Amino acid sequence: MRILGIESSSLVASAAIYEDGITMAEYTVDFKMTHSQTLLPMIDEMVKLVGIDLNTIDAIAVSGGPGSFTGLRIGSATAKGLGLALNKPLIHVPTLDATAYNLFGASGLICPIMDARRNQVYTGIYRFEKKFETVMDQDAMDMGELIEKLNAMGERVIFLGDGVPVYEKQIAEKMTVPYDLAPAHVNRQRAASVAALGAVYFAEGKMETAMEHKPDYLRKSQAEREREEREEKEKNA
Repeated sequence: MRILGIESSSLVASAAIYEDGITMAEYTVDFKMTHSQTLLPMIDEMVKLVGIDLNTIDAIAVSGGPGSFTGLRIGSATAKGLGLALNKPLIHVPTLDATAYNLFGASGLICPIMDARRNQVYTGIYRFEKKFETVMDQDAMDMGELIEKLNAMGERVIFLGDGVPVYEKQIAEKMTVPYDLAPAHVNRQRAASVAALGAVYFAEGKMETAMEHKPDYLRKSQAEREREEREEKEKNA
């Protein structure tokens, strides 16, 4: 089974090729470049380096959200375009599920957090005792509310994601249960995890066509929220 993984839900741009339990190649950049500049060149470079034909992949696993609206749209468009051109199915992998999958085998609760602004985070809660288990499905929520929930669960927590630097002070001040912050090599989104978890879903038959795929934003964009606020003010004026 050969899977192409695509991750573009945040500042990180990442692509990977997975085959039968091995990450053949992974290309990850965490820098201020637009994903439209990076994703296709990264995929092209990987294919050349490992000497494969993209027609030989079985499916394309794409990080399906939540995250940056622009980043998700670019990743989705890239996956859909390749899926249509190659006539391959897509595998929608929830972003936070894949991020938590970075910490395979970790004890305690795994809690990825992505900064969603205004003290909000995109988050989920997972554990990896004997198998990968979702304790709380990914959602958008207040960081303070998340901390209260984790404290009430009474277990050690491992935080990871781009929300950690933003909310690290709040975590230090309010967490009452033991916690750790994931180290640099596993604390951000990675296409290798998207592809590996995508391979699990592929084996379970969880696929969709390129035309069916659409990102899961979890909430409205800032532009949509601002427009609704303006309309509400005009309505009440």
